[in-house]
Amino acid sequence: MEAFPGDVSPPGRTAATGEGIGIEELALAARNHGLPLETLRYEVTPPGLHYVLVHYDIPAADAGGWRLCVGGRVRTPLELSPRDLAGFPAVTHRVTMECAGNGRARLSPRPVSQPWLVEAVGTADWTGVPLRTVLAEAGVEPGAVEAVFTGADHGVERGVEQDYRRSLPLAVATGDDPEVLIAYAMNGRPLPPQHGYPLRLVVPGWYGMAHVKWLCGITLVDAPFTGFQQVVAYRYRLVSDGPDDPGEPVTRMAPRALMVPPGFPDFMSRVRIVRPGPVPLEGRAWSGHGPVVRVEVSADEGASWTVAEPAPPGAHRWAWQGWRCTWTATPGRHDLLVRATDAGGRTQPLEQHWNRGGFGNNLVQRVPVLCC
Repeated sequence: MEAFPGDVSPPGRTAATGEGIGIEELALAARNHGLPLETLRYEVTPPGLHYVLVHYDIPAADAGGWRLCVGGRVRTPLELSPRDLAGFPAVTHRVTMECAGNGRARLSPRPVSQPWLVEAVGTADWTGVPLRTVLAEAGVEPGAVEAVFTGADHGVERGVEQDYRRSLPLAVATGDDPEVLIAYAMNGRPLPPQHGYPLRLVVPGWYGMAHVKWLCGITLVDAPFTGFQQVVAYRYRLVSDGPDDPGEPVTRMAPRALMVPPGFPDFMSRVRIVRPGPVPLEGRAWSGHGPVVRVEVSADEGASWTVAEPAPPGAHRWAWQGWRCTWTATPGRHDLLVRATDAGGRTQPLEQHWNRGGFGNNLVQRVPVLCC
């Protein structure tokens, strides 16, 4: 393995006290983008507004020459083109997808990486073939414990040259709750390049790192996968954890509610301007652990909360739920807070749950408002 200079592929770190967002972080933020919060009004996010995170490069992809190779502990190795996959019975799932690092830039100290605030999310109708259908076609051999997914994007991270690879336990890969998809369409059209054209994985309820884009390989293995994106990245680790501590894996999305910012904004500060009196508030809420059962809004730093019951999940159990309520605005400055609670009793915190990677930070959203 080639060694890379530390200034080319540095180790992970947290920002020093008072350190602002750096040029490298700004470059990441320019390549990737989040959902404009006012477009939470769309139940299904238009592809150009859905959040995007690209670890390395968007690969040059030709659907005509693309092949998905399925191998490892299978009875019949497969080599499938997108046209072959389109020949299987298709299913469509509406799925909310959120980056595991969403909220990272609001942590203190700040883990230095893609500087997300709260906007790394989107919801789409994904069409494709259930992964379990393809694995059944290949025939799973005894002893297989995980499925490893390889994307065509290649790069170096913390000194490790790699294709982007992640794995899922076989029980998740072959299960129906959630039903994992090999997707080839987004909102009824072929996947856009930034969303994984021509094939990607969709794992309902899991953070975005599991939804491997530009999918070109599936390998069934008889031991847990130990690749970089599985055992080094995407782990919950605290400052107190030693260098050899494996941490806990990042998997399902924690509950989160987001508000469509009310009124109209100042260009730079994004402070919202509203008039005195009743102000309608709305937004979306979701959890990877099940439906959201309660959404609450506070205008007094959490001393009191107004309940805004979310809409039921209906037929789309892995998609976000809308919510509405009314706030009576009085002259002055206010911070509006919103939080969600899911059916398992998980509630968004008022204080950060810090970890070294900045993952799963579902601290309540805070929207500054000036009423005048």
